[in-house]
Amino acid sequence: MTTSSAPETSPAGTSAGRYAPAPGAAPVGRMLLAQTVLETRMLLRNGEQLLLTVVIPTVLLVLFSAVDVVATSGPGKRVDFLAPGLLALAVMSTAFTGQAIATGFERRYGVLKRLGASPLPRWALLAAKTGCVLVTEVLQVALLSVIALALGWSPHGDPFSVAALLVLGTAAFSGLGLLMAGTLRAEATLAGANLVFILLLLGGGVVVPLEKFPSAVRGVLELLPISALSDGLRAVLQHGAALPWGDLGVLAVWAVLGLAAAARFFRWE
Repeated sequence: MTTSSAPETSPAGTSAGRYAPAPGAAPVGRMLLAQTVLETRMLLRNGEQLLLTVVIPTVLLVLFSAVDVVATSGPGKRVDFLAPGLLALAVMSTAFTGQAIATGFERRYGVLKRLGASPLPRWALLAAKTGCVLVTEVLQVALLSVIALALGWSPHGDPFSVAALLVLGTAAFSGLGLLMAGTLRAEATLAGANLVFILLLLGGGVVVPLEKFPSAVRGVLELLPISALSDGLRAVLQHGAALPWGDLGVLAVWAVLGLAAAARFFRWE
C-alpha cells in the first residue's frame, strides 16, 4: 500500500512555489489600452498641443463668426459656413500637425526606439497614437459643436456621413503626419508641420471659400485633403447633402498613399 506524501511547505506554512515569479508580457489588448491612455494624458498635459488643437480652432470660430472678415457664399449665417471648416481644421491640427511634431521629437529623443524594443508591438504603438488622436478629436468636435450651436449654428445632414468623412480625414492626415515625423529631423518636422497648417488654413477652404481663388488655382486646391474634408462636411452639415462620394474618394486616396508611405519609409531612430 502506498501513501501520499504531504506537499512541501515553507517555514510560513504555505505551499512551496505558490509565490514563484511568472515573468511575461501583458496581453496585447491591455498594453494597447494602457499606451493609448498614456498618450492621451500626455497630449492633454501639453500646453502647446492644447493651443494647437483646441484654442486656435475655437478662437477662429468665435472671431470669424462675430466679425465680417471674409464674405461667405450661400445662404445662412457665417457660422453655418465656418463650423464645418473648423471641424476639418481640428482634425488636421490633431491628426497631422500635433501628431507629426510629438512623434518627431519622440523619435529624436529615442523614445520610439526604446518603446520599439519593449514587449509592446510597434503596430500597437502606432495604433495607440491613432487611438489618442480619435479620443482628442471626439473632445474637439464636442467642444466646437457646443460653441457653434451657441453662436446660432443650424446643422443638417446624416451623422453617418459626417462620421465617415471624419474617419477618412483622420486616416489621411495621420498617414501624412507619421510620414513627416518618421523621415525628417524633429526641427524640420516642427517647422514643416506648422507651415503646412498655416497654408492649408488659408488655402484649404476652411475660412476662405475656394470660390474666392482663381479657377486654375481652385482646381488644385480642391484636391487637397483639407479641402475635401471641409467641403464634404459643409455639403452635409450646411446643405443637407447625401454622402459626398467625390470628397470621400479624395480623402481615401490620400489615406492610402499616406499610410502606405509612412509604413514604408518610417524610421524608428
